[in-house]
Amino acid sequence: MVHPRLTFHAWPAAVYAIGDVHGCLSQLLDIETQIVADGLSIDGEKWLITIGDHIDRGPASARVLAHVKGPAPAGFRRIALMGNHEALLMAFLNNPVEDDNWRSQGGAETLRSYGIDPEGPAAQVAGQFPAEDREFLSGLPLYVMLPGWLFVYAGIRPGIPLAGQTEDDLLWIRAPFLSSQMSGGLRIVHGHTPDDDVVVTPHRIGLDTACFASGKLSAIRVTPDGRTKFFEAIGPGGA
Repeated sequence: MVHPRLTFHAWPAAVYAIGDVHGCLSQLLDIETQIVADGLSIDGEKWLITIGDHIDRGPASARVLAHVKGPAPAGFRRIALMGNHEALLMAFLNNPVEDDNWRSQGGAETLRSYGIDPEGPAAQVAGQFPAEDREFLSGLPLYVMLPGWLFVYAGIRPGIPLAGQTEDDLLWIRAPFLSSQMSGGLRIVHGHTPDDDVVVTPHRIGLDTACFASGKLSAIRVTPDGRTKFFEAIGPGGA
C-alpha cells in the first residue's frame, strides 16, 4: 500500500494540528472543543489535522478512530495522518504471523477497546479487526505540505528532498532530524518524540506530550502568515 502525500499550494484560513492521541478520547474531544471555539473568530475553511498515532497504549482507540472517521465540525475539514503505530497495526493485519510485534507495542490495549481478546492466535485476532477501520487506516496520508510548512508524523531525513523521503523516514525518524537545521525550507510540525511540553524551534514544532502517560494532549493553530497559537487538554493518564 502506497500512502498518499498531500501537497497544497494555497492555505486555508487556518490549520489546527493535534499531537499523538494514543487512544485518549476525552482529551481529544476537549481539545477539539477548544479548537472549534477558537475557529469561530476566523472566517473561511479551517483544517483539523490529527498528526498520527491515534491508537495504542491509551484506553479508547476504537472510539478515537470512530470519531476521526466521522464528520468534521462545521467550517472544518478533517485530515488524519498515518503514524508509526498505525503502520505497525497494518503490518500485523496484513501478515499477522510474521509481523506480530504490534500487540506488545500498545496494540493489546487497542484490541481490548474493540472487545477483542489480545491473547488469541495472531491470525484469529487479525481476522476479528473491523474491516471498515482497516480500510480507513490503509488510506491515511503520510503528510500535508503547505507553502512554508509540513505536517508529518515523525519528521524528515535532513538533506533529502521531500519526494525522496521514505515511508520509514516519515514515520520513524528521530535522529538526525531532531537536532538538524536542514528542513528543506519548511517549518515542520510533527509528533512521535514525546516531551513534557510542546517543543518549539525555528525549524520544527513537536506536539507529542505522551498523552497516554501524562494525560496531556497538545495542539497548534497555524495561520497563513505563520503565526501560531497552542492548546492543551488535560485528562486521565498514567499508563
